[in-house]
Amino acid sequence: MADTEMKALIERINALAKKAKAEGLSELEEIERKDLRQKYLKKFRESFKSQIEMMQIFDKSGKEVTPQKVRDIQKKKGLRD
Repeated sequence: MADTEMKALIERINALAKKAKAEGLSELEEIERKDLRQKYLKKFRESFKSQIEMMQIFDKSGKEVTPQKVRDIQKKKGLRD
């Protein structure tokens, strides 16, 4: 679901960018473009934060070296013992 939303946002943002270069945007389109960009950034940040919170880091010898802050978040969310 989120992936299709991101694709739709990107397609519309790109369509508005192309139109802006070709002929310019109306005031409503400028507002829409700004809103779409904000939605895109919000979804991107949420996705990135989720990826960081789910990661585990191991050194060359196989010992886990995940930062304590990330481990605490994982414990809080029930992802770790």
